[in-house]
Amino acid sequence: MLRFSLRTALLLAATCLLMTAVSTERVVTCDSNNNVQHLSCDFGVISVQAALYGRADNETCSQWITEEQLNDTQCSQNGTTDVLRRRCDGKKVCEINANVIGTSDPCFGVHKYLETIYTCFPAIHVVACERSLAHLFCDVGQVIFVLGADYGRRDQTTCSFRRPERQIQNVDCSRPTSQVADSCNGKNSCTIRANNSVFGDPCRGTYKYLEVSYVCDYPGLAPEEPVETH
Repeated sequence: MLRFSLRTALLLAATCLLMTAVSTERVVTCDSNNNVQHLSCDFGVISVQAALYGRADNETCSQWITEEQLNDTQCSQNGTTDVLRRRCDGKKVCEINANVIGTSDPCFGVHKYLETIYTCFPAIHVVACERSLAHLFCDVGQVIFVLGADYGRRDQTTCSFRRPERQIQNVDCSRPTSQVADSCNGKNSCTIRANNSVFGDPCRGTYKYLEVSYVCDYPGLAPEEPVETH
């Protein structure tokens, strides 16, 4: 069975869709316990191009900040782009607290911010509520190419019909999974069940759903690399 890395899949999909308009977005979130960075795509899915946690100039997020807290403009935490890619690539919406990203302090005493540059490009987006089936399929001659899949809950509206409030309150419940790619990549069509026996239970008592983003491509164009799991 063909297996693919998520990052390579996104790059290949972007290349194959080069003739389609792709928007580039830049989002900056000042470092604070309460600030959450919000990435979203009205059409297509997120592909993170670059991310910075630290400080690259003395103007961004500078209001009410002392000069001493702005003087280091060569301050960045290693690995920030990889963290954003693992959490957000292949999704339509992604929210990140800067405190989650800032696992270390790259410049003590400097007021930092999270800056993310990402693109949105066309992809097929499928959601299957817990204990239901996700159906992935392509046109004749094409095969499935999974960009990303998550099982859990990230908002209170998806798959919420007739569900008690206690089952949709926990929105910090999301588990990236490579199982959809393992099962479906390289096939013309694929059906996978969204339940705990397949993906495990990332949050007991919460009604979950499976979210998948994929593209259809012609076989032979796909790289033979293992799926990245985190």
